[in-house]
Amino acid sequence: MLELPPLGLYIHIPWCIKKCPYCDFNSHQAGGVLDEQAYLDALLHDLELDLSLIQSRPISSIFIGGGTPSLLSQHFYTSLIHSIRGMINLAEDLEITLEANPGTAESERFSGYRQAGINRLSLGIQSFDDLQLQALGRIHDSAEARRSIEIARTAGFDNFNLDLMFGLPGQSHKAALGDLKSAVILEPEHLSWYQLTIEPNTEFYSNPPVLPEENETLQMLIRGYEFLKSAGYQQYETSAWSREHRQCRHNLNYWHFGDYLGIGAGAHGKITLPEKNHVVRTRKTRQPKSYLAVKGNYIAQTQILQKEELKIEFLMNALRLTDGFEISLFNQRTGNSFSAIEKSLEYLFEQNMLKQVKEKVVPTSRGQLLLNSMLEAFL
Repeated sequence: MLELPPLGLYIHIPWCIKKCPYCDFNSHQAGGVLDEQAYLDALLHDLELDLSLIQSRPISSIFIGGGTPSLLSQHFYTSLIHSIRGMINLAEDLEITLEANPGTAESERFSGYRQAGINRLSLGIQSFDDLQLQALGRIHDSAEARRSIEIARTAGFDNFNLDLMFGLPGQSHKAALGDLKSAVILEPEHLSWYQLTIEPNTEFYSNPPVLPEENETLQMLIRGYEFLKSAGYQQYETSAWSREHRQCRHNLNYWHFGDYLGIGAGAHGKITLPEKNHVVRTRKTRQPKSYLAVKGNYIAQTQILQKEELKIEFLMNALRLTDGFEISLFNQRTGNSFSAIEKSLEYLFEQNMLKQVKEKVVPTSRGQLLLNSMLEAFL
């Protein structure tokens, strides 16, 4: 039987100054002055229509992503967070993350975000190499990246993430390691370090750059892992590293297959309905202009996940965690008996990709590098 998991809230801000050539997110180049009040009103109406899905749960975390959320003002976020507090119950230790672009970092703006109640920043650095930043179409340089971190600290943020990519065009493993060293010197509480991938419907897909050979990328991964561990960071997910007790709670809820409301243009949500014994995924109206014009329901697409789909989706998330998952959690989140995956697990135990530690299933070091191969075993 499905049980109600914790509930997060994702808020999508769809605008950015410039669309990056590798980006396949729902982001749109902002033209002219943004009508913040119109979007604020739409977000709150969107949330109001989703209130029946909360089922008496408090919101445990809020993540404001994009696009470039740091394009919008302190007043927008002060009004947004104040209004949300008046509509739903929020956890006392609520984590509120806002994604920010170093190219839009201003001391007054960051201080305003902190005053609005935002207590965690995620800064899209990507690289500290100016030539790479140009190739990636970023609007900031390495000096602005460092300055944005100083501004965040001065504004009172004691918890922030730096986004970095590796496997960049023409990059060597020494250069990738250099990016990590530059990041660690700045002492972030959290690092998201992931490989550049070429996605459909992007500029890079139409005009692909020359990326490093597989062996070079593997060296980046191995040496990067060694360096981050030596620097005192703990890997808790495939691409996520943190200081002790500084994991991103919102993302942990995703990986534990928790629920989340999604509001904003193109936002995705996942809601468990125990009384119907299934899980529903939703997507809101994607185009910003269309989203702002909605008069009724913002949901553009609904997908009901049945038990077999729940099994695979749970594993796609939970096996990314270096600490694995509790056996009991599998049943609670999917409604499936653990016996439904025991045969596949036995095979992966034999292949040294997974191991059982008391009541948990945990990926081995080998399994962490072969996530796709592990998932294939369950299909």
